[in-house]
Amino acid sequence: MKTDYLVCYDITKPRRLARVYRFMKSRGIHLQYSVFHCTLTWPQLRELKEQLSWLIDEEKDDVRIYPLPSDYKVIVMGCGDRVPDGVEIFLE
Repeated sequence: MKTDYLVCYDITKPRRLARVYRFMKSRGIHLQYSVFHCTLTWPQLRELKEQLSWLIDEEKDDVRIYPLPSDYKVIVMGCGDRVPDGVEIFLE
């Protein structure tokens, strides 16, 4: 079963930041500067965490992976236009 996740990161060195960005771009939808939406199975999530741990400096960088509820709705305000397939949007 697949679950939706928000992956957010704060990487201190530009070179590592570029590596993490390239890696995440192949795994999810780039929503904002350091925020990606990923739809992953449990083994894929485990692999994502393992590979990210190799790319970051765990003493200096910060990566957060937030599971999203299965019935979530996205609120888009401003110029945001990237919404994952199957996600309902509520516009104010």
